[in-house]
Amino acid sequence: MPKASSPSKSPSEPLNNSHQTKVLKSAILSRLILLILTLLWRTLLTPYDTSAPLNPTCLNHPSPSPPPRPPLLSSLGSFIEKGIVWDSVYFVRIAQCGYEYEQSYAFLPLLPACIFILSRTVFAPLVSLIGHRAVLALSGYVICNVAFIFAAIYFYRLSVIVLRDPNAALRASVLFCFNPASIFYSSIYSESLYALFSVGGLYYLKSRADNIALFWLALSGFARSNGVFNAGYYGFKTMHQAYDAAFLRKRAFLALQILLSGALRCICIFVPFITFQAYGYYNICLGRSSDEMRPWCKARIPLLYNYIQSHYWGVGFLRYFQLKQLPNFLLASPILSLAVCSIMYYVKSRPEIVLSLGFQASAEEKSSMAMIFSSEKSHRLNSPPISDKYTSRRQENHNLKLRKKMGQGGDPAECTIDHGSSEKLGYTSASILPFILHLCFMVVTAFFVMHVQVSFIFVPCFLEIAEDYSMFANIW
Repeated sequence: MPKASSPSKSPSEPLNNSHQTKVLKSAILSRLILLILTLLWRTLLTPYDTSAPLNPTCLNHPSPSPPPRPPLLSSLGSFIEKGIVWDSVYFVRIAQCGYEYEQSYAFLPLLPACIFILSRTVFAPLVSLIGHRAVLALSGYVICNVAFIFAAIYFYRLSVIVLRDPNAALRASVLFCFNPASIFYSSIYSESLYALFSVGGLYYLKSRADNIALFWLALSGFARSNGVFNAGYYGFKTMHQAYDAAFLRKRAFLALQILLSGALRCICIFVPFITFQAYGYYNICLGRSSDEMRPWCKARIPLLYNYIQSHYWGVGFLRYFQLKQLPNFLLASPILSLAVCSIMYYVKSRPEIVLSLGFQASAEEKSSMAMIFSSEKSHRLNSPPISDKYTSRRQENHNLKLRKKMGQGGDPAECTIDHGSSEKLGYTSASILPFILHLCFMVVTAFFVMHVQVSFIFVPCFLEIAEDYSMFANIW
């Protein structure tokens, strides 16, 4: 009797371990290169920001009496503390002293909390050797670099699911490891934690692990304020599933359940940011007379974060459009151009998907991404409706055509899969649409509202840039 054929495995499975190992090595190598370059330039050049040695006594914690002994390796401690510059000053200070000043509330608590915990546990024995502040800095460096390495791994896993091409996912992940903002992922900044929880959360969302995805995406809102926009992915998913239930399956009660569940999940992602704003209001506004209250305390919606960004950093619509800021616009132009090219490429390739917000996606596309488009709960991760092997081969053939077209100087948008074919794949698929919409919103916000040069830092830590990397990775 012939043996029963075993279930077909995804084409990514035999490559999964080797590819993940390559991504892991690339992530570690990129961190080591940055560390060497940082030490080299810090030795040769005088830093522009001279705030590193500033460390006044905590307002809420007076100096102990008698003062603590100097650390045994004070010179090493001082060298580590030299890296506490720019935003790192605030994160380390918050971990050391808590939220002392109004402007410090612009920095959300996840990274300072992690620094505090690690410095009081794993690295606590080092305090006598290099000093408390140096231990805080060391904890921050370890957290941010380890978080980036895990973010790169999740980046690869997510790219495999979205692109259905393990080779393109690998190239995109390597590009992510060496992205232009890499130095900020290795410094004591919140970008690494935000990238980890955003990319990881969306990986679990695509993998149908909704509860884990919700928890991770909510944590991204504790890392950076723009983590609240990750609720848009649940909003997009809820919109399509409610439409599927109400109009295609004619199940009004199921549609109502989907809408309520989606609304609750979106609220959960907003909760960390709102809770932190309430914490700021409690510390700064409550128990004060009307004359002592800060202006934002009296607002109809007392939102501390918006006030800080506007009052201390001059953030607002068109407020950065000044002639003296032209160098900063030039600094941000490469990363913004990359994002705009990605958006325009997708819009040119799939105009019907963009204009319809995905509702005109083919039945095959909706079936292949049922966790987004379908209200049916019978779909399982280990039972994909379309053969992964077939899908991956089609995507790789499409990528090969795209690279040949680019090599001949052609327009890559002309190489999209025929609209009459059974499905659109990779970064031209309908499943990419929520990433493109998110990216478009953030690019517009960065250009017209924020300090435009900040886009050089935060755009690469958004998942949407995965699709930018993926587009160029396929051309590569």
